[in-house]
Amino acid sequence: MTKSLTKLWAGGMRRLLAIQNRAAHDALREAKRHTPEARAMWRAAQTVAAKAAAAVTGSAASEAHEVQAHPAPAARSGAPVRESRVGPRAAAWAAGEWLRDKHLAQGASRALAYGLYVPPGLTTVDMPLVVMLHGCKQTMDSFAEGTRMNLLADKHGFAVVYPEQSMQAHPHQCWHWYDARQSAGGGEAAAIVSLVDTLSQEHGFDRSRVYLAGLSAGAGLAALLAVNAPGRFAAVALHSGPAFGEAHSGVAALDVMRRGLHHEPVALVERELAGRTHPGMPALIMQGGTDAVVAPVNAEQLATQFLRLNGLADAQGVRQGVVSHEHDGDGYTIQDYAPQGRGRNGRSVVRLCCVSALDHAWSGGDDTVPFHSATGPDASAMIWDFFGAQRRDVVDDAFGGELAVGAG
Repeated sequence: MTKSLTKLWAGGMRRLLAIQNRAAHDALREAKRHTPEARAMWRAAQTVAAKAAAAVTGSAASEAHEVQAHPAPAARSGAPVRESRVGPRAAAWAAGEWLRDKHLAQGASRALAYGLYVPPGLTTVDMPLVVMLHGCKQTMDSFAEGTRMNLLADKHGFAVVYPEQSMQAHPHQCWHWYDARQSAGGGEAAAIVSLVDTLSQEHGFDRSRVYLAGLSAGAGLAALLAVNAPGRFAAVALHSGPAFGEAHSGVAALDVMRRGLHHEPVALVERELAGRTHPGMPALIMQGGTDAVVAPVNAEQLATQFLRLNGLADAQGVRQGVVSHEHDGDGYTIQDYAPQGRGRNGRSVVRLCCVSALDHAWSGGDDTVPFHSATGPDASAMIWDFFGAQRRDVVDDAFGGELAVGAG
């Protein structure tokens, strides 16, 4: 009976909490989410959440004491509960505010789910924004857990948005980075741009400091955005991502991932641009040396492509920038490319980081979360260090304000 009452009480608290959170969320939307009144209401709801969680935790502990004679299946099987070697998973949620919502871009047939994390105690006006695109078989929650980007957001004062691919769009929640049609990757890229524009307007984010990072398929979509919507982003980070421009089907995408490009990387970029002048896009490229999903050759080809976009490679792909081997040890190497006479704080810069023992996973992440590994340097910290030095001088899209994506 005690167990049943506990469950009934806990369920009621969860329903009450959901109502409180919904009310606060609606207030935030109506008040543009960054007024003192709206944020105060949100904090009040979060206080209710914390108290309810503590109460539920206490009740759960009592209930567990009552049913000790009936251990959980994992305990009966003797399977150990893995703990992270690099930090507590709970810390990924940090101390700020989570706003979950859906965004329907103009002309889109399906709304885009997303989670927005805002660090505590700061106004969102003129705050930088980092867009995080997850890989296949990931969600906004698992990506936040594994990368722990929110902890860095608290430390450095930037917001993070996690768009989430739906299972209706792809059964494994992969972004269609290889298919630029409006019904697939082109529409997904346009939805990301629309989401960034809407959030920037609602929260007052600094449009000159919007950054884009992705893992695997998310990196593929990030590359598509970097090439076709450069005015929206100040810099891009591509982790374990496929090279750009050759794949236009699922089969071709798998071939690129496993073997790299068959055509010249620069020629593919030039074909996509179709004569348009690209303003440049600072890029950090990270890759595992033992990645069996996305072959390491993709990272080298991506580096050549972004060197071309930044004016640091000629039409034949010959690299012309100054190379600085900042790090060569501890199992990974870093190469920086910058124009002659300019430091790495300049806008046009490409950084390539290769982690020798890393497989298809986020470097230096929480290894209790799939597709994240404790091996290698902290990719999240490295990405923000790279992003923090970059700013987009021209906010309006250089390609006329609309996402310019070819039919493929």
